[in-house]
Amino acid sequence: MPTHSETRTLPYSAQQMYDLVADVGNYPKFLPWCAASRIRRRVMSGPAEIMEADLVISFKVFRERFGSRVTLYAADQKIDTEYLDGPFRYMKSNWAFRDVEGGCEVAFFVDFEFRNAVLQGIIGVVFNEAMQRIVRAFEARAHELYG
Repeated sequence: MPTHSETRTLPYSAQQMYDLVADVGNYPKFLPWCAASRIRRRVMSGPAEIMEADLVISFKVFRERFGSRVTLYAADQKIDTEYLDGPFRYMKSNWAFRDVEGGCEVAFFVDFEFRNAVLQGIIGVVFNEAMQRIVRAFEARAHELYG
């Protein structure tokens, strides 16, 4: 099924990039195809904060809500996301942030499959381009906030 992995070095701190990605409530302001977001709940679990969130994704005639569990590891500057409910058969992603000379290294990975074969076929055609647009949207948002 489609996976995308990307590592980039950006001129911001790892903390700044971690904070930006962890701010799920603001995704509709800058992420392509993200029409709405809602935080269902937040709880602490040992060293991690666990957030359950809904995103509404809108692309042409396709509009779907999906829920995910976002595990925020602030001390390690890592974020893991796993699918809860919605149009996917499965979905997982992770982000890792590490300070390097001149900024930070951002590593992103996503793997998912839609339940609907038609949707899976459509996204398969534009998947890499869509994932690159999403990563670039985070980069543009960082420039807007911190640049």
